[in-house]
Amino acid sequence: MTDFEGKVALVTGGAQGIGAAIASKFASLKAAIVIPDINYQSAKNTCERLDKEFNCTALPYQTDVSDAVEVGKLFEAVAARLGTVDILVNNAGIAKDGLILRLSDADWDKVIKVNLKGGFNCTKAAARLMVKRRWGRIISISSVVGIMGNFGQANYAASKAGLIGLTKSAAKELAGRGITVNAVAPGYIETEMTADLPPEAKEAYLKSIPMKRPGKPEEVAEVVCFLASESAAYITGQVIHVDGGLLM
Repeated sequence: MTDFEGKVALVTGGAQGIGAAIASKFASLKAAIVIPDINYQSAKNTCERLDKEFNCTALPYQTDVSDAVEVGKLFEAVAARLGTVDILVNNAGIAKDGLILRLSDADWDKVIKVNLKGGFNCTKAAARLMVKRRWGRIISISSVVGIMGNFGQANYAASKAGLIGLTKSAAKELAGRGITVNAVAPGYIETEMTADLPPEAKEAYLKSIPMKRPGKPEEVAEVVCFLASESAAYITGQVIHVDGGLLM
């Protein structure tokens, strides 16, 4: 894959899991990395690891992506320090599961605010920088759950489905400015989040996956980096499933 030397890749929630794998892949391809995360120490630790492993620029920021003011300050700070943001990966997300009849307003609002509004806030801020340069890549991490729904995850599924709608709308609005906007929909991926699933839930997922194994964060990262590359310059408004055939 073509390297990203001279490009700045900002990966929200990139301190761990899929986000960390994406940041690592971009770092290995010579991009400068920015990791805004609600947990600053975790982001700092990841950035230090990337710097040590790849000898790259890796900057941590403590940011609540659901707060538009904080996001605005983040992008201003990054632009002042690195010049711009070339690649945005909307990866930050949370889950607060519960059956609809028991799901609290607070848990609904929090998930929508972080997962969907956070994606909107960052997309808007990044687009303002990208349109000036007439080049940019925006990739949002959705989920197969946002397409097929899931028992006990109405809030999470709605937020991930919303990201797909945001992706398609932004793709249409920004295509004329040299900016592509796509989404990646992972299936069952081995991360800290899925590690907490009950054994019976894990077994049920594996039975429904034709490839009979969970995915790896690195496999999602490969697709994200492809979509950010010049090789994908004519791909926009798409949702790429990385799910081992789960939705096939």
